[in-house]
Parts: sequence; structure tokens; C-alpha cells
Amino acid sequence: MANLSVSAVVLTKNEESNIKDCIESLKFCDEIIVVDDNSKDETTSIAEKLGAKVYKRYMDMNYSEQSNFGMEKAQNKWVLFLDADERITDNLSKDIVNTLGRNEQIKGYYFRRVDYMWGSWLKHGESGYSTVLRLVRKGSGNWVRRVHPRFEIRGRTSEFSYPIKHYPHQSVGAFIESVDRWSTWHAVANNEEGKSSSVIKILFWPAAHFVKNFIIRMGFLDGIQGFVFAIVMSFHSYLAWSKLWMLQKRFIKN
Repeated sequence: MANLSVSAVVLTKNEESNIKDCIESLKFCDEIIVVDDNSKDETTSIAEKLGAKVYKRYMDMNYSEQSNFGMEKAQNKWVLFLDADERITDNLSKDIVNTLGRNEQIKGYYFRRVDYMWGSWLKHGESGYSTVLRLVRKGSGNWVRRVHPRFEIRGRTSEFSYPIKHYPHQSVGAFIESVDRWSTWHAVANNEEGKSSSVIKILFWPAAHFVKNFIIRMGFLDGIQGFVFAIVMSFHSYLAWSKLWMLQKRFIKN
């Protein structure tokens, strides 16, 4: 394990209910870094007791800058990014250990991500099509964009067969609260990128988002969970474009 040379970076804010399981799933890593957005609960003390290096840093509505900060602090050749509500399974950790270093041309690895919500695994809709670039060679690129960030990598990539398990929003209320927060960040990011809102985007894009998730990507096969997921994600689209309109009309401040 010591020769694997992997640092894990976990971004947190008030994640005391998740951080223990997250860190324990990362025990195969040589270093675990927690970048905490000034949590008010026991997140940081739990992380420190489990051996993580904790840095407190205000996120300021910028997920990418927080991730890049964590990557700068990483001491190893590879950096694995994980959210506090995500888990690396035993099979996946073994796959990572057995794969890294075999092909020096590979600079990053994608993972499928599967969501567990309200007692069920979502296999369709937006969840069923989710792949994320999370394991990268340090120096191969950087995270960009405030929200819905992406890692701009220089070099070839590959993909692991075992998924990351994701346990988000274990109540509908928590999901809506998260959507309200992220839609604000999304509006700010869209404004910075020169995008504009309109009546059409506010009225019709959320409906199109629902159709894509629930019908085209067959979210209906996930039952009531798939329906609620598609509805709330459509609401996210509505909020993001509405908040962008209000931001550009100066009804709300950046």
C-alpha cells in the first residue's frame, strides 16, 4: 500500500453523519486530506481522529477552487477526489491498487457513480448515466467552474468497472435544500460565463430536463424514487435560470 502513492481529497461542510464512513473507505490511500468549509458540527474533529489532515477554508461558492487547493496540499503522485457522501467499495479499492502504475500514459480514471436514495439504488435517469473523473495524476490538469465542476485533464484516461457508491440526500427535504444552494451557485457561474436567462429557459428547460430524466433516460423504471428525483432536478433547473434572471436584473446580489 505504501508504494501506491495516492492522496485522497474530501471536501466537507457539516458532514459529521458521513465523514467516518467516507474516510474508512479510503484506508487504502497513503494520505487523506479534508478541506472543510467551516463546519459547525463535529466533522473536523472526527476526521482528525481518523488520521486525516484537515484544512479549514471558506469555499465561497467555488467547488473547483476548493478542490484545486486540496490537490495542491496532496503529497502523492495520484489524487483521488471523493465527496463525503460517497464510498469506495472493497472491490473498487482493490481494482485501484492493482491498476495504478501499469500504464504510464494514463493520466486519469473515470468512475461510474450509483446513487442510493430513499431505500433504493437508482439505475436509470440522470443517475444511471453518471460517470465522473475523480482519480488523476497530480500536475495533469485542474478543476474548472464553480459548480458542476469538471477536471480539464491533459492526457489519456481510462475507466474502472466498479462504481463509486453515492448516498446523497437521504430525505426529500435535504435534497430540496441542496438544490436551493447549488442552483444559486449555478446561477452565479452562468452569469460569469456570459450566459443569459429568458422566459423560455425558465418555463421550458425544466420541463425538458424532466422529460430527459424520466422518459428518455427511463427514470420511470426506478419507480417513485425515479419520479421524485426527476421532479426535483427539474426544479433545480427552474431555480437556476430564475435566479440568473434575478441576478442579471439586480434583484439579488452576487
